[in-house]
Amino acid sequence: MAIATPRSFLSGRRLEASQLIVWTIGAVLLGIVFVGSVLTLRAGQYTAAQWRDFIVFGIAQGSIYALIALGYTMVYGVLRMINFAHGEVFMSGAMTTFFLADYLNRSGFLKAHPWISLIALLLFSGLVSMTIAVLVERIAYRPLRGAPRLVPLITAVGASFFLQYTFRGLFGSGVRAYPAIPVLQGKLWVFQKTQIAVFVGVAITLLLLLLFLQRTRAGLAIRAVAEDREAAALMGVDVDRAIVTTFAVGGFMAGIAGVLYALVFIQVQFFMGFLPGIKAFTAAVLGGIGNLPGAAIGGLVLGVIESVGPSLFFDGYGIRAAHQLKDVIAFTILVLILIFRPTGILGERLGGEERV
Repeated sequence: MAIATPRSFLSGRRLEASQLIVWTIGAVLLGIVFVGSVLTLRAGQYTAAQWRDFIVFGIAQGSIYALIALGYTMVYGVLRMINFAHGEVFMSGAMTTFFLADYLNRSGFLKAHPWISLIALLLFSGLVSMTIAVLVERIAYRPLRGAPRLVPLITAVGASFFLQYTFRGLFGSGVRAYPAIPVLQGKLWVFQKTQIAVFVGVAITLLLLLLFLQRTRAGLAIRAVAEDREAAALMGVDVDRAIVTTFAVGGFMAGIAGVLYALVFIQVQFFMGFLPGIKAFTAAVLGGIGNLPGAAIGGLVLGVIESVGPSLFFDGYGIRAAHQLKDVIAFTILVLILIFRPTGILGERLGGEERV
């Protein structure tokens, strides 16, 4: 029978006290959200149509988060590391593609052939982001493959800043207005046409990702390495190729997300990858880091909460410009997840088993 020493007893008391404090903070945050929501709904400040618009915009925004989050969760599933430079991979595609979009717009090709132009922009952005992601893996991460986990994490933060300020030096720090695609202007029923483009683009991308992972040898290799890297290597799988393919696929999806983001928000700048990158990471944690369906669900849930939340949670308290607090909501969600459900909605995918 184990005997509790004074030191272990005091240690247990401290642990219980810290857990109590954390749960109290979580309960207070949930209480603020609940009371604010009740006050807002009682006031009747918004119509059903306005709530619908909030939700539709949130789904469009969350779809973009989902595409970025898939890159995070794929890399984590294979390497067990968080690639904090992934937000800048997303930025690099959108920022570089701006110049192609601007050229097509000035030449009149964008207006004359909008669908060809849109496909070209998506592919070009995907290829740019894919190239950046592969270079980051090859230069920054591969030499540290056997290092302790903290080392690649710090390197990822460094790579993030390097890419930010490289693009700032190359393209300037100003905000650039993304050219509008005429065929995507206006509404179709209750949806903005740009939102429909986002829904279709994300759905096709997710379908292609699913087919790639399930039906190709490269996809099978990625799944094998994610399951057990050592066993996969013993079975003849080229682990380095599988890892670089993972970065390439994640980077390509981030590039597509960059163009879709620019279509919705109509602007790009060198710092545009930071907040969407952090929110996509939050979405990946929300769904279950390393879990692909979880990342997609987490992105959608986060997008809707971020769109609906400022009005629902804060207007009841009489807070002015509550929409400016949407970033606070995203990070509060991250805190609540880590407190109440650290493995996410669908559970964290780790080496062939899910933690729930």
